[in-house]
Amino acid sequence: MRRILITCSLLLATLGCSSIKNCDKPPGADSCTRVLFIGNSFTFENDLPGMFTKLANVGEHQVKTGMAAQGGWTLADHVNSSDTLNQITSEKWNFVVLQEQSEIPAFEQSRNVTMYPAARTLVNLIEAAGATPIFFLTWSHRDGLPGNGFQDYQTMQFQIDIGYMGIAQELIVPVAPVGYAWLLAKGQNPKLDLWQADGSHPSEQGTYLAACVFYAAIFHQSPEGLSYLAGLTKETATFLQRIAASTVPDNPAQWNLP
Repeated sequence: MRRILITCSLLLATLGCSSIKNCDKPPGADSCTRVLFIGNSFTFENDLPGMFTKLANVGEHQVKTGMAAQGGWTLADHVNSSDTLNQITSEKWNFVVLQEQSEIPAFEQSRNVTMYPAARTLVNLIEAAGATPIFFLTWSHRDGLPGNGFQDYQTMQFQIDIGYMGIAQELIVPVAPVGYAWLLAKGQNPKLDLWQADGSHPSEQGTYLAACVFYAAIFHQSPEGLSYLAGLTKETATFLQRIAASTVPDNPAQWNLP
């Protein structure tokens, strides 16, 4: 199926928390890119906004990041949160990232009943505020969900892809294909430890790969060669940078999933 791409830490897990990084220009200044991340523990674990910021800094981009993230929250929870809604209008954000709960996108009924209505509401609010929404296409559980019909990682990932791309195509909204980058990375290097021991949350390698994908998607530049390695070995970080670059090409219209 052809798809399109139109392109702090646990202490920062509470709603309304924001992080100002290397952005000394007034609101709306072209030299500053402002990004709000809305999600849950997949976003705040290992401080994804912070990793993205550090990559941006070494890539000579001024950024300001904000985060509205609560453990286990869905997009529907954020729609019903005055704190999240206030976050959306609290700054002249350039981009607002939307990350759904980890399992909902994989189930057709759940995404139709829960994810898609909430996504439509949030996208409307974000666009009305003058920002560009971006869907954070997440990764599958390491072992799938055998009890729910997903016998392995790849099977569940395919359904998550369908879930995010369906609403992205409907609303003509960009996607950061993090889950697809994980799939490519594991295919090329099965020894990577992208998940924590629970098989769900990201390790530092996983969050770093996600940050590299967001760097490529937001700045339309390859993260290859960036000096910030997030404590990873140069070999591992360089590999993950290359995977992100290949997942988000310079021309977003070229991006496809098999």
